[in-house]
Amino acid sequence: MKRYGVIMAGGNGSRFWPLGRKERPKQLLNLSGKDLMINETLKRLSFCIEKENLMIVTNVSQASLMEEETKEWVKKENILSEPAARNTAACIGYAAMEILRKHGDGIMCILPSDQFVKDEEEFVRVMEAAIVTAEETDGLVTIGICPTFPATGYGYIKSKEGSRTPIGDKNMKNYSIVEEFVEKPDKETAQIYLEKGGYLWNSGMFVWKASTILSYMERLLPDVYSCLQEIGKDMGTDREQETIERVYPAIPKISIDYGIMERADHVLVIPAEFGWNDIGSLDMLTLMKEADEKGNVSYGETVFEDCEGSILYAADKLVAAVGMKDVIVVQTKDAVLVCPKDKAQDVKKLTERLEATGKERYL
Repeated sequence: MKRYGVIMAGGNGSRFWPLGRKERPKQLLNLSGKDLMINETLKRLSFCIEKENLMIVTNVSQASLMEEETKEWVKKENILSEPAARNTAACIGYAAMEILRKHGDGIMCILPSDQFVKDEEEFVRVMEAAIVTAEETDGLVTIGICPTFPATGYGYIKSKEGSRTPIGDKNMKNYSIVEEFVEKPDKETAQIYLEKGGYLWNSGMFVWKASTILSYMERLLPDVYSCLQEIGKDMGTDREQETIERVYPAIPKISIDYGIMERADHVLVIPAEFGWNDIGSLDMLTLMKEADEKGNVSYGETVFEDCEGSILYAADKLVAAVGMKDVIVVQTKDAVLVCPKDKAQDVKKLTERLEATGKERYL
């Protein structure tokens, strides 16, 4: 069965402001010093999926830039543009319908565009195991990350005790049946999960057949499915674009986690340890570059004096800090952000305030 890589890249970068903007969000930034985040994701996936079968789903305002920046990896016709943001169920369903209608059934490997992976060889081994599992079981397969600290910013997956099943040969991997998905916990609960075992971080990576996920949508999300089916009927015809623009904005907004994964009856999880981190907010920049002896991370021309655990990002000016601890300072050509690292998630609230006060030009 053919394999397809589907990269979800429709985010607007609100938690990464002022680096991430609507026109150039986080996935189109070079944070590692090597390449854009989305290109690093595509490169990892290309080790187990042919380049001609790599796809991106993005929003229409980013499509042209996405096409230009990822042309080494993705064909123009494999960049799917959403005319409106409708959350991940619509995004994944759109890609599944595209594959099924234009190419026949296939295995979909669905990844966010903005995650960090340290051990690419192990990543490929896990993805190969997930592909085999999806093909042999017809299940909904997700990748669970073995937790290394009591994280409160990630959702968790609880695997069913005693359900571990080997995949292929004994050296491949094991999968387990998912018992439940757990929302982001408080610190005390996260510590209990870590000590108790049986809980994995929810990575947001999924592997399944296109036909399988669409059958679940038909059963569990009929309103979403009916819209996708209407779009699918016109795929490959001269009416395709008009139908997408007319129907897509009417698709109900719901995430794949809430709509399908938490309600489906055949969800499997493969545990993984490949140096994964979700680069969801500015405090995660500490993972992208090597820190100095006091835990400070520097981008651009910066100077630290008596600082600890801080992040300085300088776009085109010298940024200096004295006596700062666990602080983020980001300078761009038109904005400066200063915030404690433990408030990095609240940057999204700041972008909402900018929009509410008529300062959209900075977004």
